[in-house]
Amino acid sequence: MDWAGGVAGAGFAAQGNILVSADTVEGLAASFEDSGGQPLAERLIDALAVAQAAGGDRRGQQSAALLVVEHNGGYAGLSDSVVDLRVDDHPAPVEELARLYRGHQALFGKTPPEDWLELDAELEQELRDRLGRLGFDGDLTQAYRSWAGRENLEERIDGIERIDPVVLEELRRA
Repeated sequence: MDWAGGVAGAGFAAQGNILVSADTVEGLAASFEDSGGQPLAERLIDALAVAQAAGGDRRGQQSAALLVVEHNGGYAGLSDSVVDLRVDDHPAPVEELARLYRGHQALFGKTPPEDWLELDAELEQELRDRLGRLGFDGDLTQAYRSWAGRENLEERIDGIERIDPVVLEELRRA
């Protein structure tokens, strides 16, 4: 083996045994340390990308996986799996993992409450118009709830007084 070893720091360890060089784990470690304050899943994906760019596995690329757990942190607070994604056979697995994560975040991510949009008259009319064009007429609250449930976005709604901007963007794309 050309290089095997690892680096450990506060709250993480990075190691490998069939890597191009120490640059792989050193890049991974530096990326992880430099990204403090960001969501853990994003820190890990970014660190994997840096490690790959630094050389990665000397055999090439094939798979990547991401598992983040938190007690009751998963779907509807009923699961501990916040993120559980894997790419088993792909020419660019880290890029594919990042793409899958973006889709996962659209459905299951959490926008901080302070970033939600207040429903004013203009936004209310936009919601009515867009939902109506999609066949969700009648009471706005019920129409919004029904549409969000169909789109698997029910975890991103909380009444109709405030709107998660991710949900609004999905509705605008619909």
